[in-house]
Amino acid sequence: MPPLPPLRERKRRRAQEAIVDAAFALFSERGFADVTVTEIAERAEVGRTTFFRYFGDKQEVLFADEREMTDWLLSLRAEPAETPPTLREALDQSRAAVRAICEAITADAKRYRLHMQLVSDNPELHDRSERKLLNLADAMVSTLRAQGMPELEATVAAHLALACVRSGRAVAGPDPEALAPAVEDAFALLLSTVPR
Repeated sequence: MPPLPPLRERKRRRAQEAIVDAAFALFSERGFADVTVTEIAERAEVGRTTFFRYFGDKQEVLFADEREMTDWLLSLRAEPAETPPTLREALDQSRAAVRAICEAITADAKRYRLHMQLVSDNPELHDRSERKLLNLADAMVSTLRAQGMPELEATVAAHLALACVRSGRAVAGPDPEALAPAVEDAFALLLSTVPR
């Protein structure tokens, strides 16, 4: 069994999880606009100071997983190989990363549906969602560049992967079970045009 993280880290995670759980419960009950940071903090049984230690605003709570996903993508960096990945290899790598992300964000189906509904109903959340997707693409670019891929090729590969995510989301709608297959179909269609 791996060692437990330090107590401070465990407390931090518990506080963040309590805040996210409280926020989603309140958003489910009353919608996004009618919930305040104070109410989220009270439901999570933390102070406002603790809330703001972890989240800049209530929008950020809705996208809490994005920070972890970005960190995870950046952790995939490998030492540059003798030859940088080809476009096909970069897309295959991006496909695997996106598959893992889709599985992670849809693991809690009820929360995923609520997240998608809130983003759909609130233009400011839609804009924030698009910025988060761009942050993930930037993390992919950074990872591919660290593997020796030139800037242009890394950017094209990451943004093609992002297009597959957007296409899959559009086809799947709020259905968590449909997301991963729809994204896979988009990648399959794209890769059918890219030589091995």
